[in-house]
Formats: sequence, structure tokens, C-alpha cells
Amino acid sequence: MNHQQSPVRERLRSAGLRITAPRIAVLEWLAEHPHMAADQVAAGIRPLLGSVSTQAVYDVLGACTKAGLVRRIEPAGQPARFETRTGDNHHHLVCRTCGRTEDVDCVHGSAPCLEPSATAGFEVDEAEVVFWGLCPDCIAESTTNQEVTA
Repeated sequence: MNHQQSPVRERLRSAGLRITAPRIAVLEWLAEHPHMAADQVAAGIRPLLGSVSTQAVYDVLGACTKAGLVRRIEPAGQPARFETRTGDNHHHLVCRTCGRTEDVDCVHGSAPCLEPSATAGFEVDEAEVVFWGLCPDCIAESTTNQEVTA
């Protein structure tokens, strides 16, 4: 992609972040590969940039998360994952076996879509819901393994 005309450059500028090749590469790659862990992002952008440390990718992800350009999700028992879909109220489906993660739109309207019975004085601005189960590939593999052992 031509970085000179990339919409990512404007998003970085609008967020008050310096425009750097690692930031552009991370945001562009992550837009095409959502829900990836930092080490996966690093492996994905190395062919684009050459050598880049995983720590540099963590730094980019941290700055972009703080600026609201990236959303960090932390499914229990899974590494933190990152996506560029921000600013809306959506949740996630996570496979218990392989960790595949998919977006699912909130079916109850604008944030917060869930209201706690008590807030303990908190001002609630978001509800995070994770639906756990098995993805189609893991279901098919499980079914195949059951047929082989039967």
C-alpha cells in the first residue's frame, strides 16, 4: 500500500501521534488481521518493514490503544488481542479450543448494552461480553476425531 496516501496517516495525525513506519504498518496490518496478539502482529509486519522488535510492536500497540485507534481485548486464559474496530459497541466470540476470535455486534443497542444491578458509584460506559464456544473448524475436527475413535 502507498503509505503517502494511507488513511492511517490521517488517523495517526488526528490522534496526535507521530507518523512512523512501524505505526502505519501495525495499523494497516491489524485492520486486515483483527484479533491478533502482539507477537502475531510483529511476525505479520516484519516482511513489510524488515527487522522490528516485538517490544517496538508492544509500544506501538500501547500508544495506539491509549489514543483510541486500537482496542485491546483480553479473553480469560488467552493472550491480549488487538483490533482496529473501535468506537462502537461490539462483543466477541472466542473458540475454547483454538482461540479464534470473531466480532459480534451488540444486539441491545448503544453502549452500555448491559446495566449492572448496582454500580458502587461507578459511571459505567461500556459492557464487555465474550461468548465462549467452539468455532466451526474445531467442531469439525472434534466430530472427525470422534468418528475415528468410534
